[in-house]
Order: sequence, then structure tokens, then C-alpha cells
Amino acid sequence: MEYEVVIGIEAHVEQSTRSKMFCSCSADFFGAEPNTNVCPTCLGMPGALPVINQRAVEFCIMVGLALNCKIARHTFWERKSYWYPDLPKGYQISQYQYPLCYDGYIDVDVRDLSTGNWTEECYRKRIRIRRAHLEEDTGKLTHLGSASFVDYNRSGVPLIEIVTEPDIASADEAYAYLNALRDIVRYLGVSTGDMEKGALRGEPNMSLRPKGSDTFGTKVEIKNLNSLRAVRDSIAYEIKRQTRVLDEGGQIKQVTLGWDDVRGVTVVQREKEEAHDYRYFPEPDLPPLVINDAWLESIRARMPELPLAKQDRFMRDFGLSGYDAVVLTRDRATAEYFERVVAALGPAEGERLKAVAKSAANWVTGELFRLMSAAGAEIHTLNVTPVQLADLIRLVDDKTINLNTARQVFEEMFATGQDARAIVQSKGLAQVSDEAALARVVEDVLTAHPQQVQSYLAGNEKLFQFLTGQAMKLTKGKANPQVLQALLKAALERRR
Repeated sequence: MEYEVVIGIEAHVEQSTRSKMFCSCSADFFGAEPNTNVCPTCLGMPGALPVINQRAVEFCIMVGLALNCKIARHTFWERKSYWYPDLPKGYQISQYQYPLCYDGYIDVDVRDLSTGNWTEECYRKRIRIRRAHLEEDTGKLTHLGSASFVDYNRSGVPLIEIVTEPDIASADEAYAYLNALRDIVRYLGVSTGDMEKGALRGEPNMSLRPKGSDTFGTKVEIKNLNSLRAVRDSIAYEIKRQTRVLDEGGQIKQVTLGWDDVRGVTVVQREKEEAHDYRYFPEPDLPPLVINDAWLESIRARMPELPLAKQDRFMRDFGLSGYDAVVLTRDRATAEYFERVVAALGPAEGERLKAVAKSAANWVTGELFRLMSAAGAEIHTLNVTPVQLADLIRLVDDKTINLNTARQVFEEMFATGQDARAIVQSKGLAQVSDEAALARVVEDVLTAHPQQVQSYLAGNEKLFQFLTGQAMKLTKGKANPQVLQALLKAALERRR
């Protein structure tokens, strides 16, 4: 039988606030000594009272607006009762009946990622958002042999739980959704979105049903996936496993699964709890939360252009390919750097603007990314400003230097922060375009390599590049390539 998969995802976004959700402990816990970033409130000590973190509320509303959600003007907190060693109070302060953000959607571009290769072919999928609400994070358990250790540094860090409707129909769509969500929270400055550090955790709920059926199958949940690849691979594995079980006449059990990344298999962790198991009831120690018009509009005014909208604009206004647009908009600082380079090369419009933008995109995604990767640098720490990069591009466009020389100049700019023109002038790197001077270079090369000349004239045209390279070497890379190659071709033809 042929089956189709139905997937909804619960995502947990750990906020980048200065303090925790309900106390003044620092929310920057990563790398700290275990159980040093705690206080009576986040440890759940008797008599300790929580206080709402206003910035965390604003961050959640920003995420809700980015996900096209309705914003609840009046909501309250609830206790979600369950006991694990990483939850010191024996309950979690959360929201259930009236989430802060609800009834939204997100559009994502979905590509076939099975080969690992980029393709321009994609389709746009709308995924509905059921809810996005605030809660506090738990501590972290570490299991060593027969012993378990708990670190409460993370306990109480603000967390946004985002729940989709079951609109996701493949592992690639799940990958695309979480990738888009990660880009959004980074653009907003709400979270680092670093899955390996637990700042974004994806938990797919999935089931199989006969293709064409409108009845859901038995659902399983895959918990705490810490990479986009793990999300894709675990769903793909479960599709194959459940298909095999159903084809053999078996039944799928509703369980919570973990993902063993080393073996590439899911493992059963526990039976799945239902909402009534948590015994939700209103949190008595916190007042209701009221969002008035002025507060909501002040938050809305701080919203930036989001990645997908920026990607579409780059393709529409700048004529960039889908690949360039996605690469440049994945990070907000990179997108802003690129746009400042384009602006510094302007003013331009129409085809001229597209040519300028493509040149800027090539430099940013090519040489700039290469040097950043080698140096382990972030774009906001660069020595080279967008205006300086634009000046370098202008030197290539007006043929003051050739492309190879420009790359050398850029390396020095990257290391020192010097302007391109100053480097070119101090090192005498200006391009040689004088035809008389280059003609003499051509004759010297042809005289020095008679065998290669004869072989070329006999039909081995690949030797043209060798002869060009020799001429460039004599000019120390400063020859205008177009002028040089035209003179070389003419000189060779005269020898036929």
C-alpha cells in the first residue's frame, strides 16, 4: 500500500534575553559551571515568587508577528504539572488555554535536499501556526552509566514554544520549515537559533495514513532534535519504519522517540503524555498579561524586513538568482552589508542596477566569504567596510586593475583595513593597458617558446592559455587580460 506522511512540529526557541523568564539570574548560561547560575526562584524554593520578564514577552510577540499570528490582548499563565529531575518546582509555568500568539502561518521555500546539492527548483509551501506561547525552560540532565546529573543553569530561561498544524508532508518540508524559523528568530535578534547548543529544538509529531485518506494515523513524537539534518533524517527513517510495520500487518504505538544519530535509528523513550496528564491550572503567583494597543504597535514598529520577503525583493529588484538571494539573506548582517555595497556603487537602475548587484553578490559570496571562513571572522567585525569594497569593485570596472590583482588587493584590505586605491598606488599594481608595451611582452613570450608556438599553430589551441600565462607572468599580473589576449591572438595569426 502507498502511504503519505502527516507532520506537525513543536519547536522550542530559547530566547537571548539578559535574564531568565521569572527571575533576575543571567540567561547566558552556556559554558558556566553547573548550578552556579541559579537562585531560589528558578530552583523552585518554597516562598520564592516569580516576576514576568517584559523583554521576553516582547520577543514572543515579535515572533508571533513574524509568523502572521493574532496576538492575544489578554492572557494568563498556567502550571503544567509533571515531575522530572530537571524541573525543580515539579511544574512548568507555561500557557495552554490562551496562548500569547495564535492562528498564524509561515511561507517557506522547499527544495529537494536528498542529494545535498543546490537546485533552483523549489515550491513555496504555507504552513499554519496553531500557537506560539511563552514558558520557562528546564534544567539539563546528563546520564553517565547508572548515574544521572542535573544542571539547573538553564532552568527558567525564557522559551517560546511554536506549534504548527499538521501541514508538513515530507522530511524536506520539515527541514525547510525549521530552517526558515531559525532564520527568522536570528533576524529578530530573539535567539541565536543554534540547534547544537539547544537554542532551537525541533520535535516532529508524525503519522502515516493510506494515500488519499483524510483520517490521521497513530502519532509518534521525536524529541529534542538538535540539527536540521537530524530532523530530516529521523523523519525519513520513521517513514520507512512505519511503512514496514503497516505493510506487515502491525500497529504503530503512540510513543515518544529519541534519535540515535550514530546508528541512524529512532529509539523509544516513553509513552506519550496527553494534555490532561499535565493537569493545567492557572498560575496563582502571576497576574494576567494584558497587551494594550500602544505596546503592541511599538513592538510592530521594530519589526525588520524578514528573510523570505528580502529574498524575493533581491530577486525582483536586483535580478539575483535564487541561490544568490538565499545565501545573501540567510544572515541579516550579511544582507545589510551587501545592500550597502550596492548603494555605494550607485546610483543605478534597470539593467545597470542588476549588473552592479551581481558584481557585489559575487564579491560578498565569493572572496569575502572565503576570507571570513579562513579567519573565522563574523561580518560585523570586518576591517573592510561596504564603501571600501565598492571602491575596489569600481577599480576593476574601470580597468585600473584586473580581477586577479583585485583579489590580492582585497586580501590586504581584509587584513589591514586599508583602502584599495592606497594599496594599488603604494605597490604599483595599476593595470597595464598600453598596447605598445604589451605588444613587446607578447613578442618576448613568442620568441622564448617557439615549440609551443608551432604546436599551437598546428592545432593545439589549449596552448593559448599557457602563452597568456607566460605574458601575465612577465607583467607581474598587471596586464589588461582583454588587451593582452587580443594582441597575442593577432601575433600568432601573423605567424601562420
